[in-house]
Amino acid sequence: VQVSFVKPENFADIRDRSAMSLEAANREIYRLLKDGIPVSVPDREHGGQKTERLRVVVDGEVIAETTSGFRVLETAGAPVYYVPPADVRMDRLVASSHGSFCEWKGPAAYYSYVGPRRRIDDVAWSYAAPSRGYERIAGYLAFYAGRVDEAWVGDEQATPQPGEFYGGWVTSRIVGPIKGEPGSFGW
Repeated sequence: VQVSFVKPENFADIRDRSAMSLEAANREIYRLLKDGIPVSVPDREHGGQKTERLRVVVDGEVIAETTSGFRVLETAGAPVYYVPPADVRMDRLVASSHGSFCEWKGPAAYYSYVGPRRRIDDVAWSYAAPSRGYERIAGYLAFYAGRVDEAWVGDEQATPQPGEFYGGWVTSRIVGPIKGEPGSFGW
């Protein structure tokens, strides 16, 4: 198994500040970012917020579709959407030898798509036992929008977050710069 690990020395984790008011949390995030300290911010419900309908399509075939997914946000990134395995064509996915480690969510396992016409390596990933605060996405799968033919949030087709490393889905609702764009290295 190949594992890549990147843990910035000065990341601030505000997951344990859930008792803060929204205004206080925003002030704290602004202060940290102003001081050049990257921040990871899970959604208000820690580990994800329920989403509208999500759909993933490869070669004209819907391989994932759900209204029970979760959206997870991180600093300056587009939302990453996690789909319950019951709503994924698991018969089209095989475990990959690739793995990675997220400093917030823990070790991730990857899956490759194997269909009648092609194979797509490392098209999705999942956290079997995510870190505290992200338990709700345990076993759910996230798909790279840039590796599938279509990734939909509601009635809008998403585009991939810039940079091949990131798995966020960009829609018209995203405002502001997104990490992965030119000049965002080190955010």
